[in-house]
Amino acid sequence: MNIILLGPPGAGKGTQARHLVETRGMVQLSTGDMLREAKDSGTEMGKIVADVMARGELVTDEIVIGLIREKLEAGEGAGFIFDGFPRTLAQADALGELLKATGQTLDAVIEMQVDDEALVARITARSTCGACGEVYNDITKPQPADGKCSNCGASDFKRRADDNEDSLRTRLMEYYKKTSPLIGYYYAKDMLATVDGLGEIAEVQGAIAKVLD
Repeated sequence: MNIILLGPPGAGKGTQARHLVETRGMVQLSTGDMLREAKDSGTEMGKIVADVMARGELVTDEIVIGLIREKLEAGEGAGFIFDGFPRTLAQADALGELLKATGQTLDAVIEMQVDDEALVARITARSTCGACGEVYNDITKPQPADGKCSNCGASDFKRRADDNEDSLRTRLMEYYKKTSPLIGYYYAKDMLATVDGLGEIAEVQGAIAKVLD
């Protein structure tokens, strides 16, 4: 099973993707992670990525599709979660062609829908464990009183520099401008399902499970 998670920055895509990896054995394909992995891999594709990034240039769609192709052909796990890709209609078309060429299908596109004002309030209160990435929130899931991560025991907590209101609103505008056309694209293909991204983590997990099952 291959799925796409759509949603603005901070909607919780990463949290839900990790849950699917842990409970269903799926593989999360995050564009950023794939680029970092490729850069350090020493493969031909990795050398191309390293060269582009060293020059400070944007990685092309062709390179990202090439990295995804490598993952698809490796055939690991019980399916793939596309997180952060596609972002544009051109990328959606390219992904569709790639899946077809490799004999695979896209089984669901899940939009994690959020209210912008509530999202801003949630994200500006967010912090993460610097060691394992566990997410905390000053309001809904405060850092443990003993100052140690409940997941790994580390005590190094971080806040993203761009998790401030002005920066987040800019990121939201960029998301809606570039990525929102994908909502209509996949709706027209009768592949789109919508869940409330601002629910409790377990509630969102349950809603996604209903879509996939």
